[in-house]
Amino acid sequence: MSAADEILDIVDENDQVIGQYSRGEAYARNLRHRCVFIQARDREGRIFVHRRTPTKLVFPSLYDMFVGGVVGAGESYDDAALREAEEELGVSGLPRPAFLFKFLYADETGRTWWSAVYEVRCDLPVRPQVEEVAWHDFLTEEEVERRLGEWEWVPDGVAAHERLKAYRTAGDTAR
Repeated sequence: MSAADEILDIVDENDQVIGQYSRGEAYARNLRHRCVFIQARDREGRIFVHRRTPTKLVFPSLYDMFVGGVVGAGESYDDAALREAEEELGVSGLPRPAFLFKFLYADETGRTWWSAVYEVRCDLPVRPQVEEVAWHDFLTEEEVERRLGEWEWVPDGVAAHERLKAYRTAGDTAR
C-alpha cells in the first residue's frame, strides 16, 4: 500500500472524528486530519534535525526539527507518536514519547491538521528511513535557531517549534 492509500480519520474543529478518507484524498481536498510531532534529543540534549526526501507528499526536500507524521484511522496520538518516532529514527525499543500539547495547524493554502507535540530522548544509534530522510544530524538548540534563518524548513514544524518554545517559557515562569 502506498502512503497516499493510507486511511486517515478526518476530524472537525474540535478534533472529533467525522469520517475517513485516504491520505491522498485528504490532502487533495484539504480535509482536517491528525498529525504527531516528536522532538527527539540525544543524551547530550541535541535535537534530531533532518531534511525530508524529495518524494514526500507534503513539504518535500525541506528541513524539519521534528520526526512524526499522520495518525492512522483508529490510531491514538500516543501510539502514532511512538510508531512514527521509531520508524523515522530507525530504532526499536524507544521510550514512549511524552505528550506536551496539541494545536490546530492551518496554512494559507487551506491545509489544516490537529498537531500533537511530543518529546523523547533517543540514546540509541539512529538509522533513519532512506525513504523519509535525505540527511540528518543532532544539532544544539543554538544551531537550530541559527539555521532557522538559513535553511528552508517545513512550515508546520516551524509552527510547532515556536509553540514549543512558548510552552517551555510558560513552564519556566510557572515554577
